[in-house]
Amino acid sequence: MPVEDNFSPTPLIHAIQATQQKNAAFFCTPGHKLGRNISQQISKLLGRKTFQADLPDLPGFNLYELESVLATAQSLAAQAFGAERTWFLINGSTVGVIASILATCGPGDKIILPRNIHTSAIAGLILSGAHPIFVRPDYDSDWDLAHCITPQAVATALEQYPETKAILMVSPTYHGACGDVGAIATLAHHHGIPLLVDEAHGAHFAFHSDLPMSALEAGADLVVQSTHKLLSALTQASMLHFQGSKVEPTRVSKALQMLQSSSPSNLLLASLDAARQQMVTEGTHLLSQTLTLADRARTQIQQLPGLSVLQPEQAITAGFCGLDLTRITVDVSALGLDGYTADEIFTQRFGVIAELPTLRHLTFIVSIGNTQEDISLLIQAFEQLTQINAAPSALRPFIDRIDLPLVELPERSPREAFFAPQDSVPIHQSIDRISAETLCPYPPGIPLILPGEKITEGAIAQLQQIQTSGGLITGCEDSSLRKLKVMQE
Repeated sequence: MPVEDNFSPTPLIHAIQATQQKNAAFFCTPGHKLGRNISQQISKLLGRKTFQADLPDLPGFNLYELESVLATAQSLAAQAFGAERTWFLINGSTVGVIASILATCGPGDKIILPRNIHTSAIAGLILSGAHPIFVRPDYDSDWDLAHCITPQAVATALEQYPETKAILMVSPTYHGACGDVGAIATLAHHHGIPLLVDEAHGAHFAFHSDLPMSALEAGADLVVQSTHKLLSALTQASMLHFQGSKVEPTRVSKALQMLQSSSPSNLLLASLDAARQQMVTEGTHLLSQTLTLADRARTQIQQLPGLSVLQPEQAITAGFCGLDLTRITVDVSALGLDGYTADEIFTQRFGVIAELPTLRHLTFIVSIGNTQEDISLLIQAFEQLTQINAAPSALRPFIDRIDLPLVELPERSPREAFFAPQDSVPIHQSIDRISAETLCPYPPGIPLILPGEKITEGAIAQLQQIQTSGGLITGCEDSSLRKLKVMQE
């Protein structure tokens, strides 16, 4: 993307600096008054300058004013990322996914989405009352990975449920697999409905030609991106991008007003402003360095015995037609280790922190913040890992739910199950009952059991194996998994 002078300003940062220089007497929130009286402990950790930028919701900083400093910053972001309009998000991509569903679906409306959707989409279904039509994602049995939904599967779902109001897809996945967003956007628009894309892990795509095409460029109508995950914004700082005529932008704004804090953090907002400016002025160069680092790691790790690395040439299906080359997924199962054990070894012994451990894999994000030294540590950790003698382990495949029908309408909606009278039953008695809660390994935040869905023996076995291996199960009332919440019969 070319560098242009009109992209260089950072209006939010300049406004914060101007406010700091006024030396005003603040009789408003926050209570620390620009860090004048803060805990010594937090001062040692962050310093006072951080608090001097933690300003109140001053005129011009409101998230929803159409004429404001923030509106200018959001307009610059829209130009940079290729959108018609952009909203800054201070509650992460989670709030963007929920708002996208609320803006397009109401109670009883049907929405097509993949079964390996992020848990935030389930929250959106509960709040909106929309009924999910789950589409089975493309599944790679050799790698035991669920990728994206395919255009063919979406076409089948639209044929069965022509009254559908929206389609939501995830691309890229946590492992960097990208789907055919353009083909699915064409299908959606042919039916007069919008395509919503959870592109949380693809905020960098627009800024380098060696990365997959961004969802906006491919024709999506609403796109959610985690600016903090791949770029340099603070954690929780994300963006929601809009284009086209299939979604009413005022509905998006109203949904966000309900979901986001009325006291937004100017630290988060300013970090989005700065991350946008950085990518427009330096993005291609920074990402070229990042891709070089990732290629070095991928090449050297692949040469080690007992390890396999997900490669771009494996992207040959409609549900896996591109790979984010900054994402490195390594299968460690041939070493006799599960991913959770390997992750613990990496963290405790080698000081290497993975983004995502699963039963068979470790996934790493290489970003603009990584260095040659980081890559050397990563390679050395894998070299040492291959020297560990481990007993072979028998690992179950991803989820038995991969064997579900290509298109499935659950017996009850997530909203109905969430608000229904419920029983807490021993886990072995929950089989074939309708779940009233979400059971979700985190990360990656993809639920194995959803509210409104029938509980299967295979899903329970998978949850128990993940927990036994050291994975964290969230969303359930009983974290020990001895009991599950089900709908009363």
